[in-house]
Amino acid sequence: MIRYSMMALALATAAPAIAEDKFELPPEVTPALRAACEGDVRRLCIGTNPTVSKVKYCVITKFYKLGKRCQNEIKSAGLL
Repeated sequence: MIRYSMMALALATAAPAIAEDKFELPPEVTPALRAACEGDVRRLCIGTNPTVSKVKYCVITKFYKLGKRCQNEIKSAGLL
């Protein structure tokens, strides 16, 4: 469950690197989740050549370094 959920979060934050008109976010990635986490994930997890798997791994391993707002949104969405 956590791996699938973190995949959704990874997709939410990696999506801006992909043409938005060709990419649809999973339904569990709400605008609130994206707004709460995008900045933190970009700061901590998006380097050169980001991939979904790299971002997913980073979000999982650096969960406690994400801001409280992001952590709370992930928890309240039932993704953790």
